[in-house]
Amino acid sequence: MKTRLQGKTSLRVLEIVMFIVFIIYFYPFFLVLINASKAPFMVTSEPLKLPSDWSLLFKNIASIWTNPNIRYPSSFLTSIIITTASLFTLNILSSQAAWVLVRTKTKFSGLIFLTFVAAMVIPFQIVMLPLVSWFRTIHNVFGLKLLRTYGGVIFAYLGFGMSLSIFLFHGFIKGIPLALEEAATIDGCGKIRTFYLIITPLLRPIHATVAILNGIWIWNDYLLPLILLGKGAGIQTFPLAVVNFAGAFVKQWDLIMAAILMAIVPIVIFFLALQRFIVKGMVAGSIK
Repeated sequence: MKTRLQGKTSLRVLEIVMFIVFIIYFYPFFLVLINASKAPFMVTSEPLKLPSDWSLLFKNIASIWTNPNIRYPSSFLTSIIITTASLFTLNILSSQAAWVLVRTKTKFSGLIFLTFVAAMVIPFQIVMLPLVSWFRTIHNVFGLKLLRTYGGVIFAYLGFGMSLSIFLFHGFIKGIPLALEEAATIDGCGKIRTFYLIITPLLRPIHATVAILNGIWIWNDYLLPLILLGKGAGIQTFPLAVVNFAGAFVKQWDLIMAAILMAIVPIVIFFLALQRFIVKGMVAGSIK
């Protein structure tokens, strides 16, 4: 009886702690929501006060949509294109690479996998300037333009996202019985058919996990697009476009908050659509 009471007390304490943690994490999003529904002077004078007129949120959103500086429709479409293309290519290439590394038992394959794992700890800030220099060199030598292009940004995201993706796929594929592939081989399936008909359907949880982790990073990333695309009138992602509301002397905080809210909504919807896979995929990819 005493043990049962102690268990219930511990559970209640844990629930209270989790509720407090939830409030702490949710509070910044709550501030964004209420300040996106205020007039500019109210954001700076009373940032914690609830808005008196929630309809200002829709007016701010309409103002952002038609604002020529931020170019929301084009910047939103650019973010969609870059994120979708990067995620699709990352998932396809990293799953194939991880499968080959798992099923090929050589010292060379082990060295390649350790190289991918080691690459995860290299900070982006160390390689960002050499990256720009190499892109310029490639353009000068081969005529292939990578700066200020969709292809250059997507190619960079493939390089920086491949290590973690292969690591997760590698751990997940190790838990798939080899007998399934051997049975497919006996039935006449080649390597390609075995991967796409037998292995790929089993990778749905880890595909969703990799897509969520990389999708949140790519959608919200500011530094890499800033370096490769710049802040000019050309291609710009949504995080780059939001900065246009912050001038040297005047900052339109109401529009900044509304723009941030508009940037949050798509990735939250994406996460909710795939969240049932993420725990299963991450656990399996980490311990198998």
